[in-house]
Amino acid sequence: MLIDTHAHLYSEEFQQDLSETITRAQNIGVKRILLPNIDTESISEMEKVCKNFPECIPMMGLHPGYVKEDWEQQLNLIEQKLFESPEKYCAVGEIGIDLYWDTTFCEQQKIAFRKQINWAKELKLPIAIHCRNAFDEIFEILDSENATELKGVFHCFTGNLEQANHILSYGGFKLGIGGVITYKKSELPEVIKQVDLKHIVLETDAPYLPPVPFRGKRNESAYVSLVAEKLAEIYACSVSEISEKTTQNAIHLFQLGKFGVI
Repeated sequence: MLIDTHAHLYSEEFQQDLSETITRAQNIGVKRILLPNIDTESISEMEKVCKNFPECIPMMGLHPGYVKEDWEQQLNLIEQKLFESPEKYCAVGEIGIDLYWDTTFCEQQKIAFRKQINWAKELKLPIAIHCRNAFDEIFEILDSENATELKGVFHCFTGNLEQANHILSYGGFKLGIGGVITYKKSELPEVIKQVDLKHIVLETDAPYLPPVPFRGKRNESAYVSLVAEKLAEIYACSVSEISEKTTQNAIHLFQLGKFGVI
């Protein structure tokens, strides 16, 4: 049994073959696929996928890359959606800070991130963090906002060991590991081998960041098995052990028991 803790199956890349994509994932043991929201435009498509495919469980949040001129209106709509039915969502996400392409809305991203963290604490939901070129900014906020009830995952973790240890020092956070760990020049394997497996969950970020040998092609949830295989190599253990432990990590973190996953 595997869980893909981060995939955008509602994106246009899957419009032609979504059913087949999910079937391929099921055939290799993927039992649940968690779908992070991006902005107000993505909500309806995400919810339609989750309605048609009960294997898919939604999150609700505003992605930092979509914090633009209308960010306050977007945030208000997302807050309304989240608070009217919090039981529908497995996390507040995908939230965070992204300073890779554009720093214009850096301060607004920080405000939006902090606000969504506080929603999660109030609703006792985990958070799914998007961090790109922004570890220092995110750590500054989490250092002040961390609390016993705050839990979450650093989605697509690609940091160094010091950053991994900083994350784990919060007590309630895990590292989301995807296709990047299979890349030839990635330094992530050396970092992850020094992190206990109890802190790891699997993800794809489909349709992005496909693992080897699918680089340059569309990623999909079935490929999470390739991430599990790479982790088995890194930890010198069986794929079944990776599957079992990361699945239990995901069930615990995202409170998936309430969605029928035990």
